[in-house]
Amino acid sequence: MNVLVLLGHPRTDSYCAALAAAYVRGAQASGAQVELLEIANLDFEVHVKVPSPQKQEAEPDIIRARTLITWADHLAFVFPIWWGSMPALLKGFLDRVLVPGFAFRELQFDSYAKLLSPRSAQLICSMDTPPLIDRIINRSSAINALSVATLRFCGISPVRVMRISPIKHASEEQLKQRLDQAYAIGKQLESGVKTPFEKAWSKLSPWLKAIRLQFYPMTFFAYASGAFAAANSIGAFHTYTFILAYLLLFVLEAMVVFSNDYCDFETDRRNRTYSMFTGGSRVLHDGSISKPQLKKGIQYSGLIFIALALLLLAIAPLPQWQTALLIVFLFCCTMAYTAAPLKLSYHGLGELTVGFTHSFMSILFGYYLQNGSFQNPYPWLLGIPLFFSILPAILMAGVPDAEADKSVAKNTLTVLLGKTKVTFLAVGSILLCLLSTLLLKENGLLADAYGNLIYLSFLHAAWLIYLLLQFAHKKQKPARIDSLLALALAFILWYALIPYFNLR
Repeated sequence: MNVLVLLGHPRTDSYCAALAAAYVRGAQASGAQVELLEIANLDFEVHVKVPSPQKQEAEPDIIRARTLITWADHLAFVFPIWWGSMPALLKGFLDRVLVPGFAFRELQFDSYAKLLSPRSAQLICSMDTPPLIDRIINRSSAINALSVATLRFCGISPVRVMRISPIKHASEEQLKQRLDQAYAIGKQLESGVKTPFEKAWSKLSPWLKAIRLQFYPMTFFAYASGAFAAANSIGAFHTYTFILAYLLLFVLEAMVVFSNDYCDFETDRRNRTYSMFTGGSRVLHDGSISKPQLKKGIQYSGLIFIALALLLLAIAPLPQWQTALLIVFLFCCTMAYTAAPLKLSYHGLGELTVGFTHSFMSILFGYYLQNGSFQNPYPWLLGIPLFFSILPAILMAGVPDAEADKSVAKNTLTVLLGKTKVTFLAVGSILLCLLSTLLLKENGLLADAYGNLIYLSFLHAAWLIYLLLQFAHKKQKPARIDSLLALALAFILWYALIPYFNLR
């Protein structure tokens, strides 16, 4: 391990210097390669004197500091906390060294590449403020400024913290004990920086990001509503089938999301207006998962899907051939979204596919696997308002991606029709959702699923239509529409949650 120790005290004969020296000895004893950088001895302009700090001429010592940071796997900052902050020397050093292009890179206004990942850091802070007071009253202002707002922003994580207090009124024995503690922390590097949990989490978290869990509740509530509707109809509920079938549905959705990222790599790479709603999970583009790894993820999830499908065939209450047909139909509908040979999302059918699979298909899967009657139109009727409630969000999700999609011939409806027409299409879908809800409820066909609470969705719809029409009439349409997408996604909840709670 390469370790860079940065002494941030303005005096090189301070107690912080002794702490830094003790840490260096401990790190060397651990077998690490160690460099000590005494910032007070560096020759550089401490102030940023140009509008963009990366454009200020870098002195030789600043260049050397960046070279050492690039070399290091682990950074240790040793500094005093004065007035609830770090010394001006250390702050000026960070301002000059951690500039855009070296420490981070702006991708868009709310997204940054963390260029110093995967380094870790240790803070050793001396102060006379009692640690509890620093935490509660001062809210760890100096530590948070460095660990959270600076180091973690640049990708340096985890950041360990050692508070040493008091200094002024400490005895010689206490000061010596703290030097021993600094040595021990350096020596601990022989077992690595990350805990077993952190090591496991660093491997797991990119996959959780790739799965995009924020979109799974919609599928679950539709599936569960179908299952509950069947149970109410036949008077029996098959719990194990319900659980196993949803696990299969979950794994399939994960496989589809992985497939989308894999197949949409080029359009996502060109996309500069992505958000948590659009543009994929970004795991391939931030380097947290490679394409071969993602391909293996698709393959492994496929194997799990097959295993769950075989178990479901064994325990589902309806005939095995019907269960098999349901599973095959579900698989084909979902995987055809971006995967070859159909690649429906590239031929103007992606939005309809998503709407169908997240409404009708999910409801029917839950309904029929609970042995609901194939002659009963109820699950199909239940899917109509949900389908039309989903379409506006799916249609508008193509708006921020339009330029990138067009550049790779991904012919979404937004690319084919244009942003204005697709917005009017979203408005029309909302109106069809309201009309179908009104007709189906007032005719008694879905009265048990919706109740009168569903009429509150009409207010939500009015607000959403107003904003959509405003957007449609803008000559210069914004590149990002996060708030509009959030409102459109929230509209779906009325038609997913209310049936779920009323039918269970």
